[in-house]
Amino acid sequence: MFDIAFSEMMVIAAIALIVIGPEKLPRVARTLGHLIGRMQRYVNDVKSDIQREVELDELRKLKESVEESARSIEQSVNQEINTARDEVREIESLTQSAVNAQDPGGSSAAPPAPESIAAPLATPSADPAAAASSTSTDQASGRSIDHKAV
Repeated sequence: MFDIAFSEMMVIAAIALIVIGPEKLPRVARTLGHLIGRMQRYVNDVKSDIQREVELDELRKLKESVEESARSIEQSVNQEINTARDEVREIESLTQSAVNAQDPGGSSAAPPAPESIAAPLATPSADPAAAASSTSTDQASGRSIDHKAV
């Protein structure tokens, strides 16, 4: 911090010994040492506070860059999802127009939607007794087949 050579310190010590006197010099030196120690601790605390603020600022910048990157990725994913939805709708419309072109009278029923096919399999019977005792007959052998849920 200060550039004081050893010879300069000896001159200051000699002047202090003459001005203060040999009786008070140890007490003054001890008090001066305590004050210098407090000053050094204060300077170190200020340095560490400044370092923490610099690190926090760097972390904020990093956080902002990560959030911007996440927004960019989210935006591109949403864009791809919308593109995929548009393609699926286009395929559905092409399929529907092909079905309508094959059957101009519309006499046959349209194929069921995938949700209506899977719905009976996913929902259990409302009557537990009927579900437990559901059986059918095998046409080839004439034997009764039990369809109990395991």
